[in-house]
Amino acid sequence: MGLAGIWTGWRSLDGSIVRSYSMLTINADEHPLMNQFHKPQDEKRMVVILQDDRYHDWLYAPLERTAEFLQPYPADWMTTG
Repeated sequence: MGLAGIWTGWRSLDGSIVRSYSMLTINADEHPLMNQFHKPQDEKRMVVILQDDRYHDWLYAPLERTAEFLQPYPADWMTTG
């Protein structure tokens, strides 16, 4: 499973490189599966799941095209193992 994320690296005062990563999330209030995972009064969120054939596209997308990836992953494509 590929998840959309952002990362950065910076040099701390002691000279070591610190890497940070965040998984991107979107609203899931209307998602039939992922809307079940937060307190009733809280906004429902889900990670941005990338289709297998879109990994390269995400990694090399220009900034102006990144919003097209921020879509709910279809519930019927999700399975448990």
